[in-house]
Amino acid sequence: MSLNRSFETWYRDTYARLSTAMLAVCGDLDVASDATDEAFSRAWHHWETVGVMSSPEGWTYRVALNLMRSRLRRRRVEQRLLPRLINRSHATAPAGEVWELVRALAPRQRIAVVLRYVADLSESEIGEAMGVTRGTVSSTLFAARQALGAALAVPDAVEESS
Repeated sequence: MSLNRSFETWYRDTYARLSTAMLAVCGDLDVASDATDEAFSRAWHHWETVGVMSSPEGWTYRVALNLMRSRLRRRRVEQRLLPRLINRSHATAPAGEVWELVRALAPRQRIAVVLRYVADLSESEIGEAMGVTRGTVSSTLFAARQALGAALAVPDAVEESS
């Protein structure tokens, strides 16, 4: 039996039980389905290792349970924080000529400008968020300011000769 066929057979035999178990544990069909699907996706990705385990089902159940716990934990955090966000005045995207120009910047420059001037992050924090060094953030912001300055510059008035 080929490796792919072996997974397919195992998947067909195991999917319904795992899916039902996840639903019974968490009571949320979406979370249970997501955890089940992701667990099987990971099992397929690692099938050369998982397929020879003494209990591929046990490994897959553990992965599904961990994913489910993580999603439910994230949901609890979101539900706790959501009321704080709802109480804020409705935020709208910055408007005006300058922000139209910011939206026209290269993606990395645009992200850096927004994180600096809207989110008020330091260059170090921006570097962490973007996965780059502080020096890269600094040069990116410099280039963005240069581009914005050039775009906003009013050309010198040309004197007409009489």
